[in-house]
Amino acid sequence: LFSDIYAGAAKAGITAETMISEYAPGQYELTLHYRTHVMQAADDLMRLKRIVRAQARAHGVTACFMAKPNEDYAGSGMHFHVSMMDATGTNVFVEAEEGVWNATILHALGGLRATMGESMLVFAPHANSWRRFAAQSYAPVSPTWGVNNRSVALRIPAGDIRARRIEHRPAGVDANPYLVAATVLAGIRHGMQNKIDPGPETVGNGYEDAQDAPVIPLDWRQAIEAAKASAFLKAALGEEMHRTFTAIKAAEYARVMRTVSEVDFDLYLHTV
Repeated sequence: LFSDIYAGAAKAGITAETMISEYAPGQYELTLHYRTHVMQAADDLMRLKRIVRAQARAHGVTACFMAKPNEDYAGSGMHFHVSMMDATGTNVFVEAEEGVWNATILHALGGLRATMGESMLVFAPHANSWRRFAAQSYAPVSPTWGVNNRSVALRIPAGDIRARRIEHRPAGVDANPYLVAATVLAGIRHGMQNKIDPGPETVGNGYEDAQDAPVIPLDWRQAIEAAKASAFLKAALGEEMHRTFTAIKAAEYARVMRTVSEVDFDLYLHTV
């Protein structure tokens, strides 16, 4: 199966670098080689998911892209690595002295932190998306940032200084990569234009260092309401897309809430 996925990606011109076992049983991490154009990166991901599904069916198994398919194990994220180049092709996030962050990357982090709450519907668009967020679950629960720290929402990976970048970790694998990319880039621009301070770095457990972080929605309904009221998200997605996206999510929420599930019977049939 893995060989056929690699072969299918290669035929589509997509460089799938690694496909390795992850934390949960049956969970795998698939890493794509970076692109210099963000739209091409989003195209690669959408096509690769279709390739994975097709090859899985051919081998008699199911490829699942739900954010949280099993309540007992970690969910699946879509970590988005982003750097920015100037007109000369220089990565503007690179610091002059290693480890001494320049204003550009700090302001980018500040913008992403400041806009994360009103953008969470893009990163977690479905009812199931919100089951992924829990403390100690490998999914961020507040807009913290840190260096090589996998408990934060915004991570600066260690490694070659020339590849300096921000790893944006809130989005689930069920999110739309085009909307995620547009929202992340808009957040970076917002921070750079307004010179937003990202606040102190989280150097320990990000799940315990959330008291001073900006507030983000606690659930899907709050995320829908925050997105509908967000002038930032309207500008990031465009007025028509923003209106359509939030209306669809509100209708989806209403459908989920009026559905009587097995959980209702388990909790209430014999108790109320």
